[in-house]
Amino acid sequence: MAERAAGGVQSVERVFDILDLMADAGGALTLSELASRTELPPPTIHRLLRTLVGKGYVRQLANRRYSLGPRLIRLGDGANKQLGQIAGPYLAGLVAELQESANMAVLEGDMVLYVAQTPSPHSMRMFTEIGRRAHTHDTGVGKAMLAQLDESTVRGIVGRAGMPPHTEFSIDTPEKLVEHLATIRKQGYSIDDNEQEVGVRCFAVAVPDAPTPTAISVSGPTTRVDAAFGERAVPLLQAAARAIGEEMNRVA
Repeated sequence: MAERAAGGVQSVERVFDILDLMADAGGALTLSELASRTELPPPTIHRLLRTLVGKGYVRQLANRRYSLGPRLIRLGDGANKQLGQIAGPYLAGLVAELQESANMAVLEGDMVLYVAQTPSPHSMRMFTEIGRRAHTHDTGVGKAMLAQLDESTVRGIVGRAGMPPHTEFSIDTPEKLVEHLATIRKQGYSIDDNEQEVGVRCFAVAVPDAPTPTAISVSGPTTRVDAAFGERAVPLLQAAARAIGEEMNRVA
């Protein structure tokens, strides 16, 4: 469990520790599994879970496991809208400079969730619907976020979500992905090179110090988004990501 914050309310911290553990485990755990991962006695965990179930933030399944509840969706939607509002001006700045669509996404569960976009002015452009979910292993934003995580967490995410090859260029095994993520960490950015859709290339970077794994990207047709484009785009993406991360922390 995380260290208790100075001046924090113990019962509130315990609730969020439990919710974090459930999210990290893919959304569901038994009472005994929660007890083994915390320093709390089972009666305390049970009392907290009973309260969360009553409020709709946790639900008890037929197999006696506890899972994240539907009330959390409303909170998540509100948080994602705020993230999109913070990112909006920076995405617009990227589009003004690069003339290609810019996106922001977060890691929600084991999938990428797109929370903001500013479209390219070109008639032939990439469009990603806000609220769309995608796999992590073959998206620029997904790989940028995975590169910020440890190997066991990465393997857990793709193990639960699967690694469907959307094109012949998609990474299709955890071993290849882990090796690829090491390269992303060294270079400081990721590329979706025809992996989600043939004919489309995307450059992405993670947002540093974000409260949840977050990344921004620019994407467009491979005829325009080439190596020379990447040389211009990556520094701009990195600067925008730093600014977004700083603003997120000011808001927090």
